[in-house]
Amino acid sequence: MKMKAIVMLAAFALTATAIRAQELPRKVSNVEVLDLDGKPAKLPYFGEKNLMIFYVDPDRHKQNHEFTVELEQNHRAQGDNLYGFGVMNLKDAPMIPNGMARNMAKKRTEKNGATVLADENRKLSTAWELGDCNNQFVLMLVSKEGELVFLRKGELSEQDKKDFYEAVELYR
Repeated sequence: MKMKAIVMLAAFALTATAIRAQELPRKVSNVEVLDLDGKPAKLPYFGEKNLMIFYVDPDRHKQNHEFTVELEQNHRAQGDNLYGFGVMNLKDAPMIPNGMARNMAKKRTEKNGATVLADENRKLSTAWELGDCNNQFVLMLVSKEGELVFLRKGELSEQDKKDFYEAVELYR
């Protein structure tokens, strides 16, 4: 009987977390992660600009690759009020040493000038109640008022892309 009650409570907690992860918009706060040198860093321009954030599991860094290339080429997510950057979800990539992942990202950002941060302990996904982000590319928009206004995880469908472009138009 006790085991049944424990299982029911666990199922309820997981359901409540999943429902919470879908509620948008919702307030979020700036979190401290790491820069590519391993030093503490806050999310850039939080509260100053609207943010487009790619929260990426390095095990699945190619997920949505065509979409990210398309974004770079079509400039539909660029604007004076929008700042885009990446955060590597290192906790969910245990086979890739954190230092190696940061060094690989550092070499790439030297070429393209992108900002990439590192989350070694799921600080971002926990603080923002994103739910399970393992093996997923997470695309988010955060308003300068600190509200998470757009969230998609995993392989983006054509409808997800359309929804993103509609949403980002409001925050450019």
